[in-house]
Amino acid sequence: MSNDENNTAEATAELEELECRRNRRTSLQFIDKNVIRRRSSGNEKQGQSPIQRLYSISSRPDREPSDLDHLQQYKLTDAFYTIIVFLFLFLATASDSDSDAEDECSVNIRELEHKNQAGFTDFAVRHIKHAQYGRREIEIAEQEMPGLLALRRRAEVDKPLQGAKIVGCTHIIAQTAVLIETLIRLGAQVRWCACNIYSTQNEVAAALAEESVPIFAWKGQSDDDFWWSIKKAIGTEQGWQPNMILDDGGDLTHYCHKHYATLFSTMKGIVEESVTGVHRLYQMCRTQTLTIPAMNINDSVIKTKFDNLYLCRESVIDGIKRCTDILFGGKQAVVCGY
Repeated sequence: MSNDENNTAEATAELEELECRRNRRTSLQFIDKNVIRRRSSGNEKQGQSPIQRLYSISSRPDREPSDLDHLQQYKLTDAFYTIIVFLFLFLATASDSDSDAEDECSVNIRELEHKNQAGFTDFAVRHIKHAQYGRREIEIAEQEMPGLLALRRRAEVDKPLQGAKIVGCTHIIAQTAVLIETLIRLGAQVRWCACNIYSTQNEVAAALAEESVPIFAWKGQSDDDFWWSIKKAIGTEQGWQPNMILDDGGDLTHYCHKHYATLFSTMKGIVEESVTGVHRLYQMCRTQTLTIPAMNINDSVIKTKFDNLYLCRESVIDGIKRCTDILFGGKQAVVCGY
């Protein structure tokens, strides 16, 4: 065989080896042939990590080019794992109270021991440690609710709600927290729960609990948790008897009428703010089971104008922006069929 044929064969072999290396798939667990040989012969050093074995390979003067390839792949794998770890730590530290609720959804909130810094225990929330964060949200909400703040300044000294024992069942958000604290400043005693198992802002509930407000609400409640919270909010087990109901949806009214009929008949009245709750009250009227006065807040002028007109405009815009992920600046939009 001539020299030209030998050179051609060697060049072909080198090209094939190079192409094989290019097409070789990188694996997260790279198997080192030399490590396998040492394991089979029993010569591998005990307690030595793959990276330590890798550097021992690189430090040998007689290392082969293939070992250098292994070294490079080990370094890439190590860097990849490092990036993954840092990414995981970043995502973990960036999580808020809602992600904490998802991580601890298996925890039974009802069986936990709850206590705020003042030693108050008559509440059940997801994380009392988020109270400071919830307090900041409530303070921001107060800036958009000048009416209630003006009412506080005007009537806080007179305490016009002195003697009122209000049990409430509403959405637990920063705005309703401003309402709850206004009722307390005007002299009322309150106990509260959530009317929706998904809408509760855990940090806001924690802020109210930190102020020793009896509140039983957390995001992601089960049906049993929901009715348990209503029962705890009514407070008969603690010797507390409400004389007014502030309801959103009618569930609290229905529960009181069904399980506490005597207590229900002695109450001074009901305040209902939702369309669903008002329909349920009308049903009770037709069956003559509504034995106490009820105020239909849903049809009041203020509620109709602000909630059903002005705030729905805000909700429509917010809903479109969330589902389309676009900005309205510089655009013309037409909403049909609403």
